[in-house]
Amino acid sequence: MSALFSRLLDLHEAGHARTDIELAGDHGHPAGTVLRDAAVLVAITERAEPGVLLIHRPSNMRAHPGQVAFPGGKLDPGESPVEAALREAHEELGIPPEAVRIVGESDLFRTRTGYAITPVIGVVPADLELVPNPTEVAQWFEAPLDHVFNPANQKRATRDFPKGSATFWEIFWQEHRIWGVTGALMVNLSRRLGWHG
Repeated sequence: MSALFSRLLDLHEAGHARTDIELAGDHGHPAGTVLRDAAVLVAITERAEPGVLLIHRPSNMRAHPGQVAFPGGKLDPGESPVEAALREAHEELGIPPEAVRIVGESDLFRTRTGYAITPVIGVVPADLELVPNPTEVAQWFEAPLDHVFNPANQKRATRDFPKGSATFWEIFWQEHRIWGVTGALMVNLSRRLGWHG
């Protein structure tokens, strides 16, 4: 067991045992609302200074074009969140499921668009060869965990949309803007894991 994997396991267990953590932006829905189950893979790279793998969605996609996201998508019938996250990461980035050491699932996040997303945390080899699927991935990048999990780099922003204004979390790293659902998931993961103590 690597030092990183062991540390993440300990942080995951301790963080998910706590009840005093304020989580960001889980949008409740009226009773009877049917949410579509989805999962994303939070793939953390096995390095002395770990990073997390993220993708840009193609600009021609119907949903969330051009946005930064974790690899992931809807659960197929009978799938668990772990199975779905691994399948989607393989389809989108060519990550072999057997190359991922699963740390565990994190907090369910309900979106305004009707999804219930389960983040699945896993550790992947540092120099894993990635093969992005061009129909689902415009580009991929690795952002330092110390940066994206640092509360000082997590900012609140407000923007006007056709259906009204919305306030959301955003994190900038180099030319990449991590915001919306992905930004909120990142904030929640950083709080739950307590990476910065």
